[in-house]
Amino acid sequence: MDIRQIDFARMEELAREWEVDLPIEQTQAWARYQKTIEDRTPWRCLELVRDGCAVAVLSLTDFETHGYHYLRSWHGPVWGSEPGEELERTALEALRDYVRGEDGRVAFVRLAVAHELDVTRPVLSTRPYNQTVVIDTTGTPEEILQRFKKRGRRDVRKSLRECKVAFADETALARSSFAEHYDVMVETGARDGFTPAPLEDYENFIRILGEDHCRVFAGRLDGQVVTWTIATIQGTHAVRYYGASRTGLARTLATDGLIYFECCELARRGCTSYDQMGIGNDFSPTLKGLNTFKTKFAEGVTDVAPARDLPVRPVLYGSLVAAKKLLRRG
Repeated sequence: MDIRQIDFARMEELAREWEVDLPIEQTQAWARYQKTIEDRTPWRCLELVRDGCAVAVLSLTDFETHGYHYLRSWHGPVWGSEPGEELERTALEALRDYVRGEDGRVAFVRLAVAHELDVTRPVLSTRPYNQTVVIDTTGTPEEILQRFKKRGRRDVRKSLRECKVAFADETALARSSFAEHYDVMVETGARDGFTPAPLEDYENFIRILGEDHCRVFAGRLDGQVVTWTIATIQGTHAVRYYGASRTGLARTLATDGLIYFECCELARRGCTSYDQMGIGNDFSPTLKGLNTFKTKFAEGVTDVAPARDLPVRPVLYGSLVAAKKLLRRG
């Protein structure tokens, strides 16, 4: 297995040959966005070659944190065809050796790995998932709705019938100022136990990805934003990347109505699928609280390659694991 440094144009060329859409995180626009975040730097785009033919590509970003560096590739590598366990292992070993030879600072690489291989480890941080819910957005609005589970159809219809929230695409407004929407995210974080990224991160996300690849949808009650979503678009695939809602709106089903509105708007823009970004199971138990809500929008779930760590400097990586265990005990 050979590893070659390439550019985004080459990644896009190979994706067209393979007839696959690069995930938004594997695009040049995403790399430009990452440059705006402190301690993150686009590293390289790579091509994995076997017997003279490219089999996968990936874009990597360098993270500097707590005195060490690691590389991350969101939803990468992107494969020309699904790899078997042997090919994936060979590719990871070649990538590990390449990174070790090119950048001695890197402790590990975090990337999407379908098989549970002994060359990888569970991630040190973040919450990976190996299943998601993908909504089929082909056809008419009624056809989209009919593919929801029964309780999903019920809740959306109740929302449309009883909810007084007005839904709209607010991309242009959010590009000029995201402050009003951000206030809702702050409230969501306080309720659900997380700290949102700084306001400028969301503003940069919307601005740099651009309106063709990033849309902001919102629901307003009496003129005030009460629920919103940032959705990314790449090819015919959309992802519900961020979302927030005011406390106490579950009874009004505002977010149910908003997601259905999003499905219809994204379909109008040519999207055929809408990924809800991760649900819980035994692999990712901390995400199980999302399942009741997300799974009602599709009859089944979709398997995806979860994020795993590929140690590049095993001794350093082992010390990081040990430090994390000590921190948990404390």
